[in-house]
Amino acid sequence: MESEPLLTGSINYGSHPENNDHLEKGSPKTRRLSYSVAAEYCCVEGGDEDLYLQQAVVFIEDAIQYRSINHRVDANSLRLYRWYYSRLWQWGLGLTIAVVLMLAFIERPSSFSYTSDPRFRPPPWEPPCGLTEGIEIVCLIIFAIDLTTKSYLIGWDEFRKCKWLIVYILAVSASVIDWTLTLSMFCDQNLRVRRLIRPFFLLQNSSLMKKTLKCIKRTLPEIASVILLLALHLCLFTMIGMLLFAKGENPKHNGEWETYFRDLPTSLSSLLVLLTTANNPDVMIPAYSLNRGYSIFFILFSGFGTYFLMNLLTAIIYNQFRGYLLMSVQASILRRRLGVRAAFEVMSCQGRGHDATHSEEHVERVRVDASLQVMARVQMKSYYRQAIIKRVQQLSDGFIQWEAFRSLFDELDKDRIKVHPPKPEYNSPLLQRLQLVFSHYYVMIVGNAVALANVMCICTILVLDSEKSIAERDDYYMEVINCFFILYYLMEMSLKILAFGWRGYLSYRNNIFDGLLTVCLLLLQITIFATYRLPFPKWNPASRGLMSLWEMVRLVNMLIVVRFLRIIPDIKLMALVASTLVDLVKNLRAFAGILVVVFYVFAVLGIWLFQGAITAPGKMSVMSNSSMENITINFTMECGSYEQLGYWPNNFDDFASSLVLLYNIMVVNNWQVFMDAYTRYTTEWSKVYFVSWWLTSSVMWVNLFVALILENFIYKWDRSVTCSVADVERTGYETTVQLMFREQIQEPTEEELVTQLHQHPHLHLS
Repeated sequence: MESEPLLTGSINYGSHPENNDHLEKGSPKTRRLSYSVAAEYCCVEGGDEDLYLQQAVVFIEDAIQYRSINHRVDANSLRLYRWYYSRLWQWGLGLTIAVVLMLAFIERPSSFSYTSDPRFRPPPWEPPCGLTEGIEIVCLIIFAIDLTTKSYLIGWDEFRKCKWLIVYILAVSASVIDWTLTLSMFCDQNLRVRRLIRPFFLLQNSSLMKKTLKCIKRTLPEIASVILLLALHLCLFTMIGMLLFAKGENPKHNGEWETYFRDLPTSLSSLLVLLTTANNPDVMIPAYSLNRGYSIFFILFSGFGTYFLMNLLTAIIYNQFRGYLLMSVQASILRRRLGVRAAFEVMSCQGRGHDATHSEEHVERVRVDASLQVMARVQMKSYYRQAIIKRVQQLSDGFIQWEAFRSLFDELDKDRIKVHPPKPEYNSPLLQRLQLVFSHYYVMIVGNAVALANVMCICTILVLDSEKSIAERDDYYMEVINCFFILYYLMEMSLKILAFGWRGYLSYRNNIFDGLLTVCLLLLQITIFATYRLPFPKWNPASRGLMSLWEMVRLVNMLIVVRFLRIIPDIKLMALVASTLVDLVKNLRAFAGILVVVFYVFAVLGIWLFQGAITAPGKMSVMSNSSMENITINFTMECGSYEQLGYWPNNFDDFASSLVLLYNIMVVNNWQVFMDAYTRYTTEWSKVYFVSWWLTSSVMWVNLFVALILENFIYKWDRSVTCSVADVERTGYETTVQLMFREQIQEPTEEELVTQLHQHPHLHLS
C-alpha cells in the first residue's frame, strides 16, 4: 500500500501453493485466455469505460511508486485512494508525525533552557496543562483517520493479514488511554507510556523502515553468533585478567587490580570499553609500568576482539544488507511490472468495447488514444510523461501489444539528464568574443584559482592575527582584499550570465551556488560600507552597529571559505565522493528514520531511569551536613572522571540533553566515563542500559550505514573508471538502486504476473 521510491519490501515472489495445480493444468496461453479472451469475460468491478481508464491510471501510479495494487478498485475508492496518496495528505501526515515527536522537547521535563548544565541551568519553561495534550489529541485524531482510510482501501481480507495495521490500532488506542490518564491526573503524570509509542507512527508510515527492520531481524542470527563469540572472548580474557592482576601483598603493585580488575563487573566493563578502544592505553598503564610483558595480554585482547571479531561483524552485516537490497529490488521490479500489467489488462477490457473484431480473437492489445488519455491523467514527473507519450505517438497502427506497452515504462528506470538551454545569439562581434571566452572551460579553472587565492589570503591574515584581541586587530587590509575578490566574483557572475543567458546560467548547479554566495557577499559588503564607511587604516573592528565590524567581516570570510567548495565538481575523485554523499542523502531516509526511532526510545527510557540522578554541587547547598558528607564521596575529582572532566551538561534531565548524551556514547570516545558516573550514582545495573545502547547504535546502525556507503561508492567507482568529470557528476542523476542491481535481478515471468493478478482481492478479471 505504501510508496516505496527506492527500497521495497519483500512480497511473495512466486506462485502460491493453492494456485499451482490450477496453473500446471494449462499452458501460459490458457492462463491468458482465462481473463482476456473476450469482452464478456472481462468483468471488472463497476464495468464502465471511464472506470477502466481510472483504474489504469491508479495502477500505473502504483507501479511508479512501487506500491501494492491490492486495494479497492471501484470509482469512489479510487478517488479516495488518489486523495490518500496525494502530496497534500502525505505531507500533512508527515508533518503530524513530526509534531507528535517534537512534543518531547516541550513536555515535562522541558528542554527549553539555554544550557543543560545543572550548575547554571535556570528553571525551564513548563507548558501549562492541556497545551501539549491538546496538540497531541489532534495528532491522534489524524492518525485515526489515516488508519481508517488505509484499512478501508485495502479491505478486510488484506487488513487481517497486515500486522502493522493491527499494531497501529493498538498504538492509537493505548495513546488515547494514556492521554486520558494524564488529563485525569491534571498533567502530573511522570511516566507517560505513550512517549514510547510515538516512534511507531514514524515506522508504520514508511515501508522502507519496515523492511529495514525485517532486514535487521533476518540478520540477527548471524550477528548473534559473532556477538556470542565476542562475549566468549570477553569472558575468557576477563577471567585471565583477574588471575593475572589479582590483589598482591605489595599495595604499590595493586594499581591494575584496584582500578580495573577489582571484581567481575569492573573487569568485564573495563575490557568491554577496551574493545571499543575508548580507554586504551589507560587500562594497561598500571600493569605495563611494572612489567612490559603485561602488554601482551592487552594487545592480544584488542587485536583479536577489535580488529578481527568487530570487523567480521561489519562484514556479516554488509553481506546480509546487500542481500536485502537485492531482494528488495527484485520485489520492486515485480510490483512495478504487476502494476503495469494490471493497467494493460483493464485497458484491454476498455478497448474491446470499441473493437468488435478484437473481441472475437485472442490478441492482447490496447488502443493508442486510450494510452494517451491515461498518461495525461497519471501523476508523475513531467519528463517521464513526455518521454512515454513520445514513444506512444510513434506507434502508427493504433494499438499497442503487451511487450511494447511494458517497454514504455522502462523510461521510469532512467532519470533525467539535464539538457542546458542554448546560448543566446549576439550580433555584436565584441559580445560574441566575450561569450566565447567566458563560456570556455578554462574560465572555471581561473575562477577556482582565484577562490583558492582568496582563501589563502584569509588564512594568512588569520594566522598573523591569531594572538591579537578584537581591539588590537586592524581589518583594513583584510577588507580591501575582500573587496577586490568580491568585485571579481561579481564580474565573473555577470560575464557568465552574458555568455550563457539567465536560463543557461541557472541550469548549472555550480553557478547557482556561486551566484547565491556572490549576492550575499555583495549585500554584506554594501551593509559594511553603509554602516562603517569605506575601509581606512586603523579601522576599529570593535565598532558596533547592528553587528560589530568584526562580526560582519567574519561572516564575509566564512561565506568566502564556503564558496571555495565550488572546486568539488571539477575534480573527478571529489565529484565521485560528493555524488555518493548526495545519493546517501536520498537513500538514507530509512536508516535515518530507524536511528531517530532508536534515539527517541532510548532517550525516553534514559529520562525515566536517570532523570535527576546526578546533581551538581551548587544545587546541594540546602542539604544537611551529614547528607553532604555522604554525597561528597560520589563527587570524586579523580583524573578522567565525570566530575573532573566537567561533563555536567551530559545528563538525562531533559529530552534534548538525553539525545546529546546518547550521541556522545555512540561516538564511543570516553563513553566509559558516563557509564561509570551513572553506575556510581545509581546501581551497577545501569551498565545494561549503556551497553545496550552501544550495541544498538555503534555496532548495529553504524555498520548498516557503512554497508550502504560501501555499496553506493563501489558501484560509482566501478562506473567512474572510464568516465569523465562531467559523467561522474551526472552519475548522481542517472543512478537508482534498481540500476545498481540491474545485472543481478530477474524479470518476473508472465506466469508470476498472472498468478499475482488472480490473487487480487478486488480486481476480478476472469
